[in-house]
Amino acid sequence: MRPILKSIFILLSFSTLNATLVSTAFVQNDLKLLEELDIKSSYITNYKLQKELRKRLRAGQKKGYAQKLNNADLFIPQIKKILRENNIPSAFLYLVMAESNFILDASSNKKAKGLWQFMPLTAKHFGLETNKYIDERMDIIKSTNAAVSYLKKLHKMFGKWYLAAIAYNCGEGRVVEGITRATIDMYCDDVGYKICRKDKKIKKFRDTIRLYHAKKAKYRDLNKIYNEVKKWKYKPDIDQLLIVQPNIRRQYIPTESRRYIRKIISLAIMNNSDFLAKDENIHLLNRGISEPLATIDIKGGILLSSVATLIGLDNKRLKDLNLHIKKNVLPSLDKTYRLYIPYSKLARYNLNKDQLISKKYIQYRVKSGDSLLKISKKFGIDYKFIKKYNQLKSNNIMVNQDLLIPTDPYAKEDDVYTVKMGDTLSKIANMYKIPLKKLIETNHLKTTVIKVGEKVKIKYD
Repeated sequence: MRPILKSIFILLSFSTLNATLVSTAFVQNDLKLLEELDIKSSYITNYKLQKELRKRLRAGQKKGYAQKLNNADLFIPQIKKILRENNIPSAFLYLVMAESNFILDASSNKKAKGLWQFMPLTAKHFGLETNKYIDERMDIIKSTNAAVSYLKKLHKMFGKWYLAAIAYNCGEGRVVEGITRATIDMYCDDVGYKICRKDKKIKKFRDTIRLYHAKKAKYRDLNKIYNEVKKWKYKPDIDQLLIVQPNIRRQYIPTESRRYIRKIISLAIMNNSDFLAKDENIHLLNRGISEPLATIDIKGGILLSSVATLIGLDNKRLKDLNLHIKKNVLPSLDKTYRLYIPYSKLARYNLNKDQLISKKYIQYRVKSGDSLLKISKKFGIDYKFIKKYNQLKSNNIMVNQDLLIPTDPYAKEDDVYTVKMGDTLSKIANMYKIPLKKLIETNHLKTTVIKVGEKVKIKYD
């Protein structure tokens, strides 16, 4: 059937079944969206997808949808640009909405974090740094580039974008299993289960899958079956994979992931809906034409509030755009840190940036209502460091008292240790939390024998 006739047929189907939930003026865009995700156009009439759309097109849901897009006004264009440059379907913008509602510091009870909800190990695998100073899972651009790399990998594995989205949610192993089982079941439906049950190869396949469920077989055993069955003529599509099989505990695709892909499609279709063409929302349709976010590199030892003052931006707004920076002061004078500012402030920054001076310590004057704990939270460091660097004997501080706030409280200066009775090199290494090998190399020692009164150099870098 030619595409134009197919579209007419679908439109007529909507009218006959009274199932359409969006203006027909936008249906062509909906079909294009499905095509970009490698989903057949007839899926637009899927009952569960339509039910999801019906729920999301209620008045309260539409208002919340528009508000989420508005809240992310500065960085949605940046995400769109990165997706476009990498030939990723535009619908994946709504994977971000499904994952985090465009909340930069969104977190889950499974320790996933950020716009794209990266788990710590996955983040590390895709080059996102997390330490006591930064968490790049909350870096708008770096996390999006990492997500793009992951999605490309998944697309290469499965050949379809909607499968990449599902695998992003439940893991590639779960999708490999689902496709493998569905393919075998399609084969058995075709040849008949009486014949299928006698097929030794099929029996061996199913036994391996059961062992994989019980964690008694490895992923490579399952993947070997997957690589074989994907060469067969049976190709389960979205309808087969998302089906709910009666009386079966473990479905092809987990319940959460079935809902997840319908949610992404529904959120993307909502962008084609006529409620966004109304005056109060019309700007949302044009978003992505310009780039309202600029990237600057700042040296360590600078207060975020100093940057905010320099460019004439509310300090909270700057912090909200840079939640990947854990502290209110950029640590480590030897490093530079990426910050995001509104593009409208870039010219002002470039004009005045020489006024920003890195410091090892920031001077802070105590205000009414301050406490060491409150100040420590403000600068993102342990209050004990403030006590140490100001040689305070108690936690008591006074209004107008000047305190030194270290920009990198964890930085350690080289030291010299005098060997005492009972000391060993290993004991000294443990004391300073440095490798024994490094201690030996620093002091050019040929043996581990040391004498009382001997000087041992402690070097941290």
